[in-house]
Order: sequence, then C-alpha cells, then structure tokens
Amino acid sequence: MKLFQHVYIIGSKGIPANYGGFETFVEKLTSGQKNRQIKYHVASRSDNSEQADKEKHFEYNGADVFSIDVPNIGSAQAIAYDYKSLKEAIRISKQNQDQHPIFYVLANRIGPFASRFSREIHALGGEFYLNPDGHEWARAKWSKPVRQYWKYSEKKMVAAADLIIADNPEIEKYIKKEYVSFQPETTYIAYGTDIQKSKLSRKDKKVRDWFDRKGIIENNYFLVVGRFVPENNYETMIREFMISKTKKDFVLVTNVEKNKFYEQLKQRTYFDQDSRIKFVGTVYDQELLKYIRENAFAYFHGHEVGGTNPSLLEALSMTRLNMLIDVPFNKAVAKEGAMYWTKSLGDLATQINRAESYEKKRIGDYTKAAHKRVADEFTWESIIAKYERLFLS
Repeated sequence: MKLFQHVYIIGSKGIPANYGGFETFVEKLTSGQKNRQIKYHVASRSDNSEQADKEKHFEYNGADVFSIDVPNIGSAQAIAYDYKSLKEAIRISKQNQDQHPIFYVLANRIGPFASRFSREIHALGGEFYLNPDGHEWARAKWSKPVRQYWKYSEKKMVAAADLIIADNPEIEKYIKKEYVSFQPETTYIAYGTDIQKSKLSRKDKKVRDWFDRKGIIENNYFLVVGRFVPENNYETMIREFMISKTKKDFVLVTNVEKNKFYEQLKQRTYFDQDSRIKFVGTVYDQELLKYIRENAFAYFHGHEVGGTNPSLLEALSMTRLNMLIDVPFNKAVAKEGAMYWTKSLGDLATQINRAESYEKKRIGDYTKAAHKRVADEFTWESIIAKYERLFLS
C-alpha cells in the first residue's frame, strides 16, 4: 500500500479560488503540486463554488475538497467556519486512519478551542501547524472588543501549535518575541506571486475600452489596488497626492460601494473636487489588471498591519516604480526595490514630485531590483517546493 502524507488545510474559503490571499495560496499549492506523496484535503465553504454547494466531497487539483455549511452570523461566521472545518478534518482523518496527518490552519480565528483541537490532533499522532497571517488585532475596522478577541485568539493559537509558519520574517520575529514564554517553533515561508506578463497589448479592444471609459492614459497615472479600509492609509495617500504638483492621475482600483469610510474621507479631504483622483471600481479580469499594473507610472502601497501582502508582490513583479509606506513588513519584502514614505505631512507629496523628475535609468534600477527580489524569493514554484519539503520532512 502506498503511504501518503495527509495535509488538511483549514481557513481559506476554499478552492476553486475566486479571490483572496489564502484562497490563491491553496489554489497554487494544489495546482502546482510536484510531489505526489502528499495528499491535500481542503475545507471549502459551501457558498464558495457551485460544486461545493452541491457536493459534500469532490476532487479538485488532485485535492480532496470537503464542503462546510456555515450559518450567516455576521463577523462570527469565520470563527464558526474554521471550528466546523477543523472538527470535520479530524473526523475524516480518523475515519481514513491517516498516519501522522498534518492540520494546517490559516489565521488565528479559533484560539479559545485551539488547545482542545491540539490534544485531539496529537491523539491521532498528528501535528498542528499555524499560519498567523498579519496583525488582525491592529485593524482599524474592528471594534475594541473584537480587537481584544483577535489578540487573545492569537495567543491561544500560538500556544497550541506545533509549528508556526510565518509568511514574512517580521511576523516570525514578532511571534518569537511576543510569545517567548511558549518557546514557539517557527519557520518562514513567503507568499508567492505570478511573474508572467499580461497577454494583453495596447491595441486590444478590452484594454482600449477600459482606458477610454475611465479617461486614463498609459504611464500617466499613480495606482493603488486593494481593499478600501483605513489601515491601508488611503487618507494619507489621497491628502498627499492632492498637495503634490503632479499632473498625472491617481487611479484607485477598489470597491467603495456602500462604504462608510469612503463618505467620511470625501467629507474630510474633498477629494471629489480633484479631477486627478479616479475611483475606478474593481477589476476582476486578471489579464486586464496585470496590464493596468504594468502601465502605471508608479504604485502606492499603504498596507501597514499585514505580513507579506499579495498586492505588494504583484506590484513588485509588474509595476516599474513602487512607493511603499515605511514599515518593517514592506521593507522585508521589497528591500532596495522600492521607494519608502512615512505618514509625516508632506513626505509622500515630496516623493511624488521627486519621482516625476527621475531619469529613466533611475526608475529602471528600481524595476530591476524589484524583479530580482520577486524572482529570488517569491515565485510560486519556489514557495511550493519549500512547503513540500516541510510537509515531508
């Protein structure tokens, strides 16, 4: 009988992936699998795909996907989903009589139950791995009690896990320092990104329709792509852009429908009176989004509470010039491949003005350094190889 290393992945919405960092990670890990000694089992929310809605178990990318129904109970839904998923994963593993299974939980949502689950996993001869993601407890969108829950949950998850896999070296440092009393076992494996260029060209109808409709010209805009939330520093980027001297546009690829933060920001900054600032909605067509990134003059990145952010890796691999908020997470990823700005009044505006005067060679040096960082550290191929080595060690 052929022996497999069974790996149960909990915490993504599931595969096939429609969106999201963890979902893309699981999609890439399973579709790019090289070593067939690993058998992946992936929890999927029943509302993630038509197949998950219809079938309790199905095969996708060679992985066994098991569907979980979860009631719509607001922000507690994600906690209920992870709890039910891990419970079901342990049941399947027991039923299959797996040898030394690994249960890999993405994010710190089920801390209050972590030690109980850990005991059950150890009773099976299994291991409990954790990816803590970023600092969820620091996100401004959460109320104080919710932030306290995230911090408490993180502590309990770290205490219960056999191994913590951080996607950013600064997250690994934080875990080791913050929870030194637990003596956590940690390792660093980055998130990956796609390094293929867009298949679209300037002449494609899809490209011309989008650019003409939005009133945007190639290489004549600064760009940001991401969720429209306060901790991504949209207010600083918008205020600083407004006081800069640039004639270029600021293109924001983000969803602001029914967004309270959008209305608050409009009242505080009057950005709607600056014709250069263009909210263009979301772009789900990945080839078109790549083209938009490749043809920006520069990319702004304001994320400051995450680990290795997928949109930052995409920007480094595609956009000529990247301008990042100066926090340790971003510096650990981009190193010399980007410019850095702070929240000090006038800092980003000065850098915008300065970037416009750069010669092609200087911008080219940033591009080369960014592409080298991605090629050396962040290709999906190398990330998948690291995970496979880890799971089989």
